[in-house]
Amino acid sequence: MKTTKVKIISKPKKTSAAGKPIKKKNVAPGIYVPSEEEIREKAREIYYERISRGEHGTAETDWREAEQILKG
Repeated sequence: MKTTKVKIISKPKKTSAAGKPIKKKNVAPGIYVPSEEEIREKAREIYYERISRGEHGTAETDWREAEQILKG
């Protein structure tokens, strides 16, 4: 019985448009990380609620509140 050697080819590293390697975020298992779209939608809801109450605020505070709510 003849055996053949198999050459293992590694996958190329992912790089950004600038040619720098893309670093993966270290996320502990079991921790929910909302997507940017989910945060955007929640921030939009917060914005409309804030405006309807006549309160002042900024898009940045709405975004941060949305992140806190979604992350738990």
